[in-house]
Amino acid sequence: MAAKHFKYLILGGGVGAGYAAREFAKQGVKPGELAIISKEAVLQGSRAFMYVLEVGEKDYFLNGIELILSTEIVKADVASKTLTSASGAAFTYDILIIATGSTVIRLSDFGVQGADANNIFYLREIDDADKLVAAIQAKKNGKAVIVGGGYIGLELGAALRINNLDVSMVYPEPWCMPRLFTSGIAAFYEGYYAIKGIKIIKGTVAVGFDSNANGDVTAVKLKDGRVLDADIVVVGVGGRPLTALFKGQVVEEKGGIKTDGFFRTSVPGVYAVGDVATFPLKLYNDMRRVEHVDHARKSAEQAVKAIKASEEGKDIEEYDYLPYFYSRAFDLSWQFYGDNVGDTVLFGDNNPASAKPKFGSYWIKDGKVVGAFLEGGSAEENKAISKVAKVQPPAGDLEQLTKEGLTFACTDERKDDDGIRSRAPESPFYVKFQQDVCQIGL
Repeated sequence: MAAKHFKYLILGGGVGAGYAAREFAKQGVKPGELAIISKEAVLQGSRAFMYVLEVGEKDYFLNGIELILSTEIVKADVASKTLTSASGAAFTYDILIIATGSTVIRLSDFGVQGADANNIFYLREIDDADKLVAAIQAKKNGKAVIVGGGYIGLELGAALRINNLDVSMVYPEPWCMPRLFTSGIAAFYEGYYAIKGIKIIKGTVAVGFDSNANGDVTAVKLKDGRVLDADIVVVGVGGRPLTALFKGQVVEEKGGIKTDGFFRTSVPGVYAVGDVATFPLKLYNDMRRVEHVDHARKSAEQAVKAIKASEEGKDIEEYDYLPYFYSRAFDLSWQFYGDNVGDTVLFGDNNPASAKPKFGSYWIKDGKVVGAFLEGGSAEENKAISKVAKVQPPAGDLEQLTKEGLTFACTDERKDDDGIRSRAPESPFYVKFQQDVCQIGL
């Protein structure tokens, strides 16, 4: 069978692939030039794609984009610019965008006893979500155990509790979301979840599962000897970037495929975006790999802009990314910008029993604020903390910074003597901050 050729080929069916396709459509692509290959039967449920293109899958063909779904690529040869599927079909390309994302780490990978029982779920693909929803409906008012205290654990714990399941969360770390949260931030969420009726068990791990004659999970066995009854188990213990197809063919760094500020890999004509890319983070003069939807979107757009600019003999700016993370659970909503290194201060109302808690934290390194977190902020307040993280203004005295809290980043509306509203700074460091903001055009 002859290989099918495309000018542009996107490998992957997640958010990064969707945003790359959208940018190609915006930049201009001729029918038959672009294809997306995904092992999934749908483009992550089409939701990400419908969001970015405001169309359904059928309309991809109207945009000249060919969808090659339910097709697992088992071999990649960048020297011959060829991808080969499990069925033996070959696809060649001029330019390849690797947007394969990550796969979940499974407890069965570590030989955990009983980890292959029914109703033990991992959340990565649309099929995973569909199966979990069906289990929630079938196990109404049942018991659920969340293994892991990161994004998946916190968000799924809330979702299961909202659906009236009895929820326990288990994780080995001293507090939840340890890669981002400080102990002070985590204490709020753990307290809030406890008020909602979620039981939190820290400092231990799941070492085995019991199941009934039908193969359905019935209990989670913990390392500390406790046994938790369970009708549903959700595991969220991390992921691994899907780079194996390109092992030994492209330069790798820090667990991902090394790219430049345009997401070009070491191989001409091959780009990598999203979870799999280790890229230069200009703000910190460092190479980073970021697993988050925001970076997946923006890196995909940058890669396509770079591809098109190169074809047209034009230049574009290098990727200048400000790390950004966010989450929503129950009635809570937080955002984080920047880097979580150095000293920290905690400010605001972080009482989990408050009707409308609003609190935050700054990270200070070398006398500058390099990161900012805010729970319960408005759109304007979240924008303000993002500017702080980008500009990195002098922190000044940490005790004073704690007292000022959000006003360090924001201004307060006041009336002048003539009755005209103006924006007046609250922080003694605000004037310097505003000057820096103007210099970088924020």
